Amino acid sequence: MRRTAAVISSAATIVAAFGLGGCAAETPPAATSTPAASGVSSPAAPPSAPLPAPEALTDVIHRLADTAVPGAQKLDLVDGTTPEDAEALDAFARALADNGYAPLDVEARDLAWSDADHGDVDATVVLKPARDGTAGEFSFPMEFTPHDGGWQLTRRTADQLLVFGTPEPAPAPPATPTP
Repeated sequence: MRRTAAVISSAATIVAAFGLGGCAAETPPAATSTPAASGVSSPAAPPSAPLPAPEALTDVIHRLADTAVPGAQKLDLVDGTTPEDAEALDAFARALADNGYAPLDVEARDLAWSDADHGDVDATVVLKPARDGTAGEFSFPMEFTPHDGGWQLTRRTADQLLVFGTPEPAPAPPATPTP
């Protein structure tokens, strides 16, 4: 079963959707006699602290990808993990290695404070093999959350990259035709 290859394959095929704005001419809003109440609150202002150094985020990915470190020792690298998640963390590292991404170069680009979760950081993370090989580079939007003076991958991002929980059984082979 090549479940681990499927993990990395699915991560590589996820693409960002781009929205297109409308092209209609703007018209001024109609005057109203009563003020309209809005149920939408404005997003919280980004933290006043500087964004983390890209290396603080890429270090998380490097440690997750290290096959020499057991999954049980990687639990603090992903928000909300439990000891049952250790195998998924091991599988992620093995999938990267099995697909030519070991050793791994990691780059974090376009760091910005998250619009969704105050204090979290969004980044485009680029993964590529450190040596020339058949594996190409791919990028993936990731979100990181502060944890004990460092950073960890958010569970939301990890759920897109990793397969947590009990793996689904392999489909049964087709029945052998009766002569």
